[in-house]
Amino acid sequence: MKSKIKIWIEDDNDNLIFGGGKTQILELIDETGSISEASKRAGMNYKKAWSHIKILQKYIDDELVIVQKGRNSGGTKLTPKAKELVENFKKLKEDIKAFSDERFTQLFLNEKMINCVKED
Repeated sequence: MKSKIKIWIEDDNDNLIFGGGKTQILELIDETGSISEASKRAGMNYKKAWSHIKILQKYIDDELVIVQKGRNSGGTKLTPKAKELVENFKKLKEDIKAFSDERFTQLFLNEKMINCVKED
């Protein structure tokens, strides 16, 4: 047995602001240098990827990507703020997962619970 968690960040009106999908698209933009390629790899259309970026930019009131136009020199880069956001979200997720694993072990994998499961 193991526990699983999913975390995301919402505003006061329960609107999704940041989570796994937005983290993934930002990481793929950083990796590929392209919103188009990042959206393909994430399995979403280009418009949806841009929507993710725009929603985040609205809430943090800062730019997340730098788009450079040009045939040979074009591409997209993440701003330092975007990289910080991704790293902080990943840290939060890791911290919550560590707590969840520890608490799950305490509650479900203790001697008493193991013996109870074996008896059934």
